[in-house]
Amino acid sequence: MAEIKDAKIKKTMKVAFVYDRVNKIGGAERVLEALHQLWPKAPLYTAVYYPPGAPWSAKFKVIPSFLNKFPFAQKHHELYPWLTPLAFESFDFSDFDLVVSVTSAEAKGILTKPGTKHLCYCLTPTRYLWSSYEQYFPSRFLKTLSQPLVKRLREWDKVASQRPDVYLAISKTVQKRIKKYYQRDAQVVYPPVGTDKFFPAKTKTSKDHYFLVVSRLVPYKKIDLVVEAFNQLGWPLKIIGTGSEMLGLKKMAQKNIEFLEQLTDKDLLSYYQNCRALLFPQVEDFGLVSLEAQACGKPVIAFSGGGALETVVEGKTGTFFKPQTAAALIKKMKEFDEKKYQADACRQNAQRFDQKTFLKNFYQQIEKII
Repeated sequence: MAEIKDAKIKKTMKVAFVYDRVNKIGGAERVLEALHQLWPKAPLYTAVYYPPGAPWSAKFKVIPSFLNKFPFAQKHHELYPWLTPLAFESFDFSDFDLVVSVTSAEAKGILTKPGTKHLCYCLTPTRYLWSSYEQYFPSRFLKTLSQPLVKRLREWDKVASQRPDVYLAISKTVQKRIKKYYQRDAQVVYPPVGTDKFFPAKTKTSKDHYFLVVSRLVPYKKIDLVVEAFNQLGWPLKIIGTGSEMLGLKKMAQKNIEFLEQLTDKDLLSYYQNCRALLFPQVEDFGLVSLEAQACGKPVIAFSGGGALETVVEGKTGTFFKPQTAAALIKKMKEFDEKKYQADACRQNAQRFDQKTFLKNFYQQIEKII
């Protein structure tokens, strides 16, 4: 880290971070934690702020928008989709040399003056407006009902997408989406996996023989597909995460499936270390959890699409199933033999995406635009 810590540019720049909402924890939040090492005094601007849902944010000076004072907004920003763009446009960044937005939604729409550079680290173009529109609005009724609002939000999103000076993409999958939906070029800088936090167990500490899911429980993650498959298989499955689909998934699940909700990294480590494999059924923008599992020496069984194709090596650190159905997953599960996968190979693959590599690559991009 010496080449970054002693960089002259880093010492003189005034930097701010912008993130869509600070009320949860996931892959994007790990990116912000890593960037905090580069600029520990940089404030973090956001639409809404809910500290109990985002314990990681305690190290930041968080500056929420006016939207934070609206009823229920801190935990349910989706109640105000027409106000969120205005929330980001209301911030003043004239005192900063560089603003780094980490975003999959509205944060890229901030307004900056000519003396301030804006680098957008794009997690994906706004999912419910573009690549996952059909999943968020599956019926004709929902499409018809939402059409006026979606049309307006798409118009704003297209305008906002032209505001950043530079785009970085978290994967080749996202790079292609940025080009398709925003007509912007982007360099790929893969997010960091915490190989210092996640590592193989020295000795097996659990007698359980389970498979594992670590995910937010929302529709596009396709956790219902895994539950359906394991209802039929009857094999032990542990699901870690929370989200809007939790109650429905619990009602759907048989007794062989256990829900553990949100865990600390320390507790999560043990579940990674002792599982047979991680299940990854979604089309993900990148998918840090697949690398966290590999960092713990465990293989991944993933749907053949999205970021998993960039993080899982077929036959070496995991395997793929296709199509995206319970039947295809069941077939792959019956063929799966964890003994074919070496913990060292999984670990080495994850180390290609470690935090040091991320910070070095990210800072090289900063130097190009300053």
